[in-house]
Amino acid sequence: MYNLKQYLIDFCRDEEGLTTVEYAIAGALIALGVVTAFTNLGDAVGTAIGDLETAVETRPATGG
Repeated sequence: MYNLKQYLIDFCRDEEGLTTVEYAIAGALIALGVVTAFTNLGDAVGTAIGDLETAVETRPATGG
């Protein structure tokens, strides 16, 4: 009869599906990196647009 101890031993030695888990973890890490990069990039772009807006507002008007 197939007992629990043998089942656990076989389960620990089984490597099927391990590659799928590794790819899932790698994909999650890549997605986290992309989200972080775009968040930081978004902040930088927002700051640049704010600086540009301030420069345009404070520039003296020239008549022509």
